[in-house]
Formats: sequence, structure tokens, C-alpha cells
Amino acid sequence: EVELVPGLSFLDLAWARLGVDPVALGVRLVDGPSFGVDAAGERGPLLVAQCWSRQVLSGIKLAVDLPEAGGSAPAPSVTVLCHLGLPDEAVFDVAWDELDRAFEPDHLTSLWVPRMAAPVAAEVARFAELVRTLRERCPWDREQTHLSLTRHLLEETYEVLEAIEDLGPAPGPRAWSHLEEELGDLLFQVVFHATLASEAGQFGLADVARAIHDKLVFRHPHVFGAVEADTAGQVIANWERIKQAEQAERAERAGGAGGEGERRTGIMDAIPGELPALLYSHKVQRKAASVGFDWPDAVGPAAKVEEELAEVRAAAAEAGRTSAGKAGAGKERLTAEVGDLLFAVVNLARHLGVDPEAALRGATATFRRRFSGVENLARARGIDLAAAGPETLDALWEEVKTAV
Repeated sequence: EVELVPGLSFLDLAWARLGVDPVALGVRLVDGPSFGVDAAGERGPLLVAQCWSRQVLSGIKLAVDLPEAGGSAPAPSVTVLCHLGLPDEAVFDVAWDELDRAFEPDHLTSLWVPRMAAPVAAEVARFAELVRTLRERCPWDREQTHLSLTRHLLEETYEVLEAIEDLGPAPGPRAWSHLEEELGDLLFQVVFHATLASEAGQFGLADVARAIHDKLVFRHPHVFGAVEADTAGQVIANWERIKQAEQAERAERAGGAGGEGERRTGIMDAIPGELPALLYSHKVQRKAASVGFDWPDAVGPAAKVEEELAEVRAAAAEAGRTSAGKAGAGKERLTAEVGDLLFAVVNLARHLGVDPEAALRGATATFRRRFSGVENLARARGIDLAAAGPETLDALWEEVKTAV
């Protein structure tokens, strides 16, 4: 007994079961695992293939921003196509928010999405268009340059850091909303700089996104390649080696193009000297550690902190004994010893897996919050802080410290 089976693609069966003309509708075929990227900006209709697991379906579901509750815009409609052409084939509709829970998918599962409620990445495209419009029509925006925007870029970065600090151990809706707003302000700066570069014919926002995407893929061979890295330290070491190889390659290309071919870049060359002091110290130490110039564990750095603290005490005592005519030399030595102590503390923090910049900012924010509490408490009790003695100040501090 012979059965003739038509050599049909699953696409032919899908069009037949859905009753649609894919050419007339302009249907786009999208791969399920890469839906978040491939469907960016699409409005539909889409046929999403290779939806073989709940994890893939969850990624598809979460890639779409659903409309707010009570809004007029409907959620996307979706039809599930399973085992087309087989005796147990099934075609049925599910709610978008139930996409990864309503049924069990397999390698013969596809999705039909006739329209999208909120196109993936549409908001970013709309925002980029807004910035271009501001450059054309707003007098202030028209006057801006890369250089004039640097102050705003720095300010917005610090405001993001402040919003992150405000999250605290149990952030509420207001804290999350604050961070969302500040990240938007920072994004505006990034898009603005990309727009200026696009006007100059150099690159655009898409080029920026593509470049950082490709760079991160290349620098994560333990994720996208065959390199093994089981710890964060191994990841950082791999990262530094890759960056060093990239710098050497750029230097070689520059030499071949008539540049300074004899110049060899060191591992410290790529560190901007304008970084904040703590971050600058941390990056310098990490660079040195990437080639093995480092303590094996935190014991050495901890002992070094003790050693440097003793030298600060000695320098302070010496500066106190120095005559007025030699005060400058004593202060210079004391400054150098304090610098060594700070450098040693940064090194210890690095070995303990603590970001010194974030740690200091957090400690300063805590002190500021508690001191504000001391001010409020003193004001409520009619105490003049400037005239209060150390014992009164310490008592207020301890009272606030137990509450904040």
C-alpha cells in the first residue's frame, strides 16, 4: 500500500488553515527565539515559527508592551498552530498574557499574530524622531554641540546614580518611577549625541546600537563562543585580554596607514585620566591585575591598609612637630601618605568584590540622611547645633542612628 504525501512547506499549510494570502497581506516570517529583535518595530501580520518551548513563548510575550489596564487599545491577538498536516493538528486562539501557560508547545508549534498592540522598539524609534524634530525646530536644541552637552550628560549621569541610591533595600513605586524618569533623561543625552553625529554624516543611533551589540558579543566568548569562564574574575580577565588585543590591532592598523607604527599601547593607555579618583584608582588596579600584578587574596591588601594607616599617623605626627617654616613639606608628605592609604583601601575593596565608588556614595548618602535627622531633631527640641557641645551632638546622632 502506497500513500502519496505532498511535499508541502509548513507555510503552505499555515496559509491554508488561516485562510490568508501572505503576499497580499505582506506577512513577515519571524523566528521565535529571536522575536524580540526580529519583530522590533513590526506592526504585523507575523507568522512566528519554531516556538518549541514555554521559555521561547515567554520571551515572545514579554517582548511586547501590553496596553495599560482600562485603555482603549486591545492586546495583540494570537492564533496557535500545532502539528499542521498531522492527524492531531490543532489551530486555536489564546490570550496574549496566557501565551506561555495555556498549552504545551513543541517543535511543530507556530504563532499567527495578525497585528501588534505595541510594536517592539517603536517607542525608541518614536523618541529618536522626536530628537530630530527638536533639532530642527527648537532654538536651544539647534545651538547644541557635543561639547556643550557634556555638562548635561554628566549631570544626568549623577542623577541616575542618585535615583539608584534612592531604591534602597525595599524600593517602592515612587523610587522605581524616579529611576525610570532619570534613565529617560540620560537616554535623551545618548540619542542627542547620536543625532549630532548623524547630521555630520558619521553614524546614527542604529550604528551605536549595532556597534555595542557586536562588541559585547565579541567580548563575551564564554557566552557566545567556546571560552570557559565560571567566575566573575575570569570574565574580567578575559575581557581585559580581548581589549588589549583590540588596542594592539588598532595600533597596527594605524601604523600600516602611515600612523605611529612604532608606538605600542600599554594596558593603562585606554584609561581616561579625567575619571573620578576612586573609579580611576579602581580601573588602574584592575588593569594591573589582568596581567597578574596583584595580591592572591584579600589578606595582603588588608595588611597593606594597616601599614598605610600607620604611615599616615606617623606623617601626621611629624607634620605636627614641624616648624612653621617647614609646614609645606610636612603637609606634602601627609598628603602623599593619605593618598597611599586611599589607594590601599580601594585595593582591599576590589579584592572583597565591593565597588569603592558605590560603597562611598552609599555611606555618604547614609551620613547625609542621618545628619538631616539630627538637624530635624535639634530643631524640634530647640537646640542650636552650632552652640551644642560634642556630648549633645553625639547623643542626637545615636538617637537618629537607631531610627534611620
